Amino acid sequence: MIDLNKLISNSENILERLESRGEVIPLDDIKQLDSERKDLIQKSDQLRSFRNSENKRIGVSKEKPSLEHINKMREISDKLNNINSKLDDIESELNRLMLVIPNVPLEEVLNGNDETDNKVIFTKEDVKNIKTTIPHWDIAPKLGILDMEQGVKLAGSRWYVLKGKGAILQRSLVAWMLEKHNQNGYLEIAPPFLVKEEVMVGSGNLPKFSELLYKDIEEDLWLIPTSEVALNSLYFGDIIKEELPLKFVSHSQCFRREKAAAGRETRGIKRVHQFEKVELFRFELPESSRNAFDEMVNEIQLLCDELGLIYRSVELCTGDLGFQSAKTIDIEVWAQGSEDWLEVSSISTCTDFQSRRTRTRYKNAGEIIFPHTLNGSALAIPRILIAILENNLQDDGSILVPKVLQKYTGFEKID
Repeated sequence: MIDLNKLISNSENILERLESRGEVIPLDDIKQLDSERKDLIQKSDQLRSFRNSENKRIGVSKEKPSLEHINKMREISDKLNNINSKLDDIESELNRLMLVIPNVPLEEVLNGNDETDNKVIFTKEDVKNIKTTIPHWDIAPKLGILDMEQGVKLAGSRWYVLKGKGAILQRSLVAWMLEKHNQNGYLEIAPPFLVKEEVMVGSGNLPKFSELLYKDIEEDLWLIPTSEVALNSLYFGDIIKEELPLKFVSHSQCFRREKAAAGRETRGIKRVHQFEKVELFRFELPESSRNAFDEMVNEIQLLCDELGLIYRSVELCTGDLGFQSAKTIDIEVWAQGSEDWLEVSSISTCTDFQSRRTRTRYKNAGEIIFPHTLNGSALAIPRILIAILENNLQDDGSILVPKVLQKYTGFEKID
């Protein structure tokens, strides 16, 4: 969550940046609650101080406390209990309001309402160089590597089954990407796919986006929409002892109640309820997070280069930012058969927004700070599969496997 003190002391600037996201914040209510909270804390401190001094005075004098003293102490205890009850209610309401406020966009982020206001800042290669116009939902079933009908039979619409070389290609992509990120200094983590509600709150997925998530009601656990959720809470409530930066990479299944209108958006495996992804996550010092962000963008672009993909980098405007993001660059790959740019990674810096929600802290030069968190898919598998299938289709109907994956697949083409 955003810093409450900063919100109140720098409200004009923060409100302006939040309004650029289309958010209206109940600032007056927040200020009133914060004022009441501070007033109650002051009264509580005064009563405790008086009670402690009275008890100390009686203890030193070794006199038997009078009935009047006992009644007075009981009265003070009753007042303290009443204050604490009011404090709990106020802090609960204040927390409720703060948890649904998104992160404040950095000053450098473009103002805009939605994705139409985003800015393409880099494009690799010309999409006109690829001639095929066959989409993956026609290519893959003919090769026997994708079965949408069996996915529907097992779980319903927008679930799928990969088979044979299709499943091997997916596994090979994961192995290759993990190895690349291990070489770049990322520690591999295999997290649980089910997490506690507080972990979802810590990442920013709850309470605002519960309708997009899957929940195990009996165990009160949530299926992760990305391993970012788990990685972000590795130090929940802790002071990090290791030296920053901390760099993690994780492969996980991801579960989302994707909502999209019927049509090309839901054909094939572009928008599905379960998919695999490799995720990068960092804890960084505030003064280092800008360079870390640029480094992550470069790392993910290099993956696309090695896979031989046509891709572009898109800077998101304020109105298209994710809830927890202060700045985001999307990496989109071109899928010629679908004639579509597919987002395969969103690299985001979340400043101290998530670490405040999880109370993750770090001691730097004797000062306790909230570290910055950064994340990015590296990469989302289904859409990379789509790009490989649609862009590497040969005249005979076979698919060429990118060279960097061939030592993992054990084959050069799918036919």
